[in-house]
Amino acid sequence: MISKEHNIVPPVKGLVLAGGKSTRMGQAKDLLTWHGKEQRYFAADLLAPFCDEVFISCRQDQLENFDPDYQPLTDTFLNMGPFGGILSALRAHRDTAWLVVACDLPLLDQKSLELLVKSRDPEKVATTYQSPFDGLPEPLITIWEPKSYPLLLNFLGMGNTCPRKVLINSDTHILQPINPETLMNVNTPEEAEKAHEILKK
Repeated sequence: MISKEHNIVPPVKGLVLAGGKSTRMGQAKDLLTWHGKEQRYFAADLLAPFCDEVFISCRQDQLENFDPDYQPLTDTFLNMGPFGGILSALRAHRDTAWLVVACDLPLLDQKSLELLVKSRDPEKVATTYQSPFDGLPEPLITIWEPKSYPLLLNFLGMGNTCPRKVLINSDTHILQPINPETLMNVNTPEEAEKAHEILKK
């Protein structure tokens, strides 16, 4: 929320969503090395220039062998997928906006994050991209403002844990991506193969 008295825009922290079970991929997506290091750390490094601090959202059991140079943020809302990770972050730092990215976006680049941050509208619930794949808002590359927390809780109270539905039904600032490929989620071995081909170009 923006303070009307001082016109203060909430600071931005970064969150890499890396707590999924990766069942479709058949191996942990956060540990895949697309760019010479585990994807969870690569994504955290990508967020670092745009955020005050960066955290990696993960399950308790993922803390074993966790690089001490990075900050974990374990879920307090359990078994809800990305929704639980986003809610846990907003609950942990109530006056902060969160630049959230999923760890399964190996083609995500600095330019896409730069445009998102530059186009941020803190008066809205969130600033996000329109997915080039289905035309809907993309909740896993989004700046979630502090005011989104009660809305997410409200959806949770109605039994809905889909962050995309929150964006669709809220006052969301939606951008067109510069390069649609950068928003490609990689959830299966087939999608991973396609991403490898694009990265080779």
